[in-house]
Amino acid sequence: MNKLENKLSSREVAEMIEMEHAKLLRKIDGINEDLAKAKIGFSKYWTEGSYVDKSGKSNREYMVTKGGCEFLAHKTTGTKGNLFTDRYMDKFAEMEQYIEEGHKKQLSPMEILELQFQVVKEQGEKLEEVDSKVTKLENDMPLFNVDCKELQNLVRKIGIKVLGGYKSQAYKDNSLRGRVYSDIQHQLRREFGVSRYEAIKRSQLEKARGIVNNYVVPTVLEEEIIQVNNQISIEEAM
Repeated sequence: MNKLENKLSSREVAEMIEMEHAKLLRKIDGINEDLAKAKIGFSKYWTEGSYVDKSGKSNREYMVTKGGCEFLAHKTTGTKGNLFTDRYMDKFAEMEQYIEEGHKKQLSPMEILELQFQVVKEQGEKLEEVDSKVTKLENDMPLFNVDCKELQNLVRKIGIKVLGGYKSQAYKDNSLRGRVYSDIQHQLRREFGVSRYEAIKRSQLEKARGIVNNYVVPTVLEEEIIQVNNQISIEEAM
């Protein structure tokens, strides 16, 4: 329970109702659909949010108001409904008492310090959650245009090296040069199962560089490159 907000996490509500959290989320989603069709807002009952679990994965949850708990209590019949009503009433009474007492009494310097620490701690947890989401978003983003150009330049650089340098006869052979470039690009796209550079994720950029840098020319192309370059050498010698 978060004492700084007069709301309960849907995870805590799920425990009170003795229901799986995923099932409760589906239940609330269904209610939201009905309210939306009637053009009724649901923020007075709950607001959608998220939390990060121990594995670092972001998961959905709702922050449920007292009115939202009452709404769900009406939807839950029998013993479970009665017990849930008792539990959430106790929780909100506890929160309301905490807020009321905080306004009434003069806090000691130590209590003020503890309250400030609690706020800083919770804000830190929220910042970590935001940072985790930003990192995940960055890693899942496709390559920027500048990244694609970098890979294209690297493909040309490695291609020139494979062909024997930009002054080599193999490099000057447009058809052969094109096939070498095409083979490097094909290998790169095949490794990531994509049809274009832009579909590669930014988190895979370093691996993409390594694939290009470690490119090994196929035997059939290598033999043709050697033959073209050696042919010129023999003709010059004659």
